[in-house]
Amino acid sequence: MKHRVAGRKLGRTAMHRVAVLRNLSTELFRHERIRTTLMKAKELRPFAEKLITLSKRETLHARRLVLRDIHDGEVVSKMFDTISSRYAQRPGGYTRIVKLGPRRGDNAEMALIELVDAETKSAAAGDAAEIAGKGKGKAKAEPKAKKAEKAEKAAKPPRDKDEAAAKKSARGKGAAKPKTQSKGKAKSSAATRKVGKSGS
Repeated sequence: MKHRVAGRKLGRTAMHRVAVLRNLSTELFRHERIRTTLMKAKELRPFAEKLITLSKRETLHARRLVLRDIHDGEVVSKMFDTISSRYAQRPGGYTRIVKLGPRRGDNAEMALIELVDAETKSAAAGDAAEIAGKGKGKAKAEPKAKKAEKAEKAAKPPRDKDEAAAKKSARGKGAAKPKTQSKGKAKSSAATRKVGKSGS
């Protein structure tokens, strides 16, 4: 029977395993969202949530208990100042695990573990950025359409000009031939005159 074997060893000794959970929880409270393997995330969840429950007491003894696992003073002050007030009315369930699929290389199952309200704030910020991006996209799309129309209009006259220039050049070539012929005739008439004078 599987009695008294709760928890995952994560391929580590007891001291190493506790050190990993302490480091992961420190980074989770600092960034409010981290990416790790699914098994580590499942082990981290109860460890981190107990620390959040301790931080909600806001006593010196609770702060010392949290400092036993979180060795970064800035993170501990953030827990007691910000995170504890954020979850004052929440009885539990401070974290969320989102599966990300297998990792490329060793095919380990990856997951995203995050604080619950941090995700809603980031989602709101993402929605606001998306709305702003859509507004900017529309604003940018209109000038692009206008620029495209102007480019098309500007592209058409040169073609007409090219055609007109080609026609003019064709006409010019046709008109130039008689001029050359007239010059030739003038030269021939001048030659005949000289010949006539010499002959006379």
